[in-house]
Amino acid sequence: MRPLAWIGVLLIIGGIVIVAMRGIPYTKSRNEVEVGPLKVTSQERGLVTPMVGVAAIVIGGVLVFAGRKSA
Repeated sequence: MRPLAWIGVLLIIGGIVIVAMRGIPYTKSRNEVEVGPLKVTSQERGLVTPMVGVAAIVIGGVLVFAGRKSA
C-alpha cells in the first residue's frame, strides 16, 4: 500500500475510536492574568463530537481508495 492509503487506514481507525467512545472530551487551560505571585487561569472544556469521527471514517475511505495500487 502507498503512504496515502496508510494515512487513510489511520483515519478510519481513529474515526472508529471516536464514534465508539461517543466523542472525546478535552480541557484547554490558559493563563489569563499573572500579577506577582497571584495567577488567575481559566479552563475550557470541550468535546470532539462523533460527527468528527464519521468524517474521519469517510475521508479515510476516500484516501484508501485513492491510494490503492492499480493492477
